Amino acid sequence: MAESTRTGAAVRMIPILTPKGGFSVWTQRVGENPDVKVLLLHGGPGATHEYLANFGDYLPAAGFEIYFYDQLGSGHSDRPDEPDLWELDRFVDEVEQVRVALELDRSNLVLFGQSWGGILAMEYALHHQEHLKGLIVSNMMSSCRAYNAYAHEVLMPAMDQGALAAIKGFEARDETGDPRYGELLMEHHYVDHVLRLPAGEWPEPVTRSFADINPQVYVSMQGPSELGLSGKLSDWDRTDDLRRIEVPTLVIGARHDTMDPAFMRMMAGRFPNGRYLECPDGSHLAMWDDTETYFRGLIDFLRGLGGPVSQKAMS
Repeated sequence: MAESTRTGAAVRMIPILTPKGGFSVWTQRVGENPDVKVLLLHGGPGATHEYLANFGDYLPAAGFEIYFYDQLGSGHSDRPDEPDLWELDRFVDEVEQVRVALELDRSNLVLFGQSWGGILAMEYALHHQEHLKGLIVSNMMSSCRAYNAYAHEVLMPAMDQGALAAIKGFEARDETGDPRYGELLMEHHYVDHVLRLPAGEWPEPVTRSFADINPQVYVSMQGPSELGLSGKLSDWDRTDDLRRIEVPTLVIGARHDTMDPAFMRMMAGRFPNGRYLECPDGSHLAMWDDTETYFRGLIDFLRGLGGPVSQKAMS
């Protein structure tokens, strides 16, 4: 299992500038490939790179170079107590500064984003696709309003209604730190839609990453509830803009995801050069509960990017 101490991996702290001053973010290169370098944007917001640990097992072994990266406020990166920094546009600027520092460009940069990282990846592509060779959006819809509708109209009605009422009660009382709240979510939501493994069998990097989520970032942008969005991202919707992203794009969904797989299939059709991969046995963390399907499809997409980026993608 890949870890941040993997032998031969190059760790680098990258200085970034923000409206609140200078800070440093953590990155780690694993593998080497001059033509395909995958920058991994983790979810949360405010989680860590660690739950993506098995990317370090699969992608370098297939010949690709990857960069783990803890966004500002997360993991090994600086965690400033600056609430004004937790804004989507500021994170987009951060990714651009990381790209420049790592000397990634349109000849080799494939941007991967999972969950919240998918929002960040799509937003980055809409601002800076001239720097991209390819884009991967994993387990994230292009509309937070549509995600909320799916949660309320599909996922919640299928839950045990007594458990759902108890979960909502904890949230209404601002008691989400109560251990019983976490137990109810695990039993009635997480093991069905986040990671379809018994709670005691979750991979250690996943549990470590989830335990280290920065609540200041998470609650500000996502909101306190695990069943839908109520934070700053609530009205984010880029569905009508996906047609502007011309670089080759892979959308990865899963049948049991917290995100609507039908919506994600539709998204792939909106990208001019989009394709869709569905993980039939997977959930939100399909890289762990439908691993073979997930990485086989991801590696196939990366191999299809081949050498230098096409002229169309550069336009």
